[in-house]
Amino acid sequence: MSNEVQTKEKVNLDPKYIIKLTVTLFLTCVVVAGLLGLVNKVTEPNITAANKAKTEAAMQQVVADPEGSSFSDALEITADMNAAAASAGAKVTEAYEVQAGGAPAGYALKIVSSGSQGNIEMMVGVDAEGVVTGVSIVKNSETAGIGSKVMANEPTAAGVGVLSQFVGKSAADGTLAVGTNVDAISGATVSSKGVTTGVNAALAVAAVMG
Repeated sequence: MSNEVQTKEKVNLDPKYIIKLTVTLFLTCVVVAGLLGLVNKVTEPNITAANKAKTEAAMQQVVADPEGSSFSDALEITADMNAAAASAGAKVTEAYEVQAGGAPAGYALKIVSSGSQGNIEMMVGVDAEGVVTGVSIVKNSETAGIGSKVMANEPTAAGVGVLSQFVGKSAADGTLAVGTNVDAISGATVSSKGVTTGVNAALAVAAVMG
């Protein structure tokens, strides 16, 4: 074995070299973590503000009086609310009290249900009498040209927007179901059912909130 190879092996196995390498890697990780924390601290307020603006815009679309309505901070999601949404086949992720003229006027509820290509995240407005005041799609991955028609509120064969048809619906209409008291967009039945499930869940959650 040559002297060059022997020397290289001694360097690689030298405890001082290993300690030096370990310390260097540790310090590098500390610096990188610190920089990431700094970036997060700087950008977090902007991200939070953007998400809040997006949520408020969605809520404005689902209330009866967009100009005269205000919204509370996010309410706590209780076990009863979770159970009510689950019983309808969906999940409630956010809830806000709607106020009009300083008086309670219902709720704006963010609901997640299953569509044809993944989750459909929607905001549903329910007034103080338990009547749906609007449905707005927040996020989805439905198929372009098919399920996307539902998300964009395109009209059904009856000529009413597929989302708009839910306005005025309540528990008095019974469980909402495509083909019974809800019309689907042709070719997008699964997406239509996903939204219907979300609305049923919103009505159930609003009912337990009182």
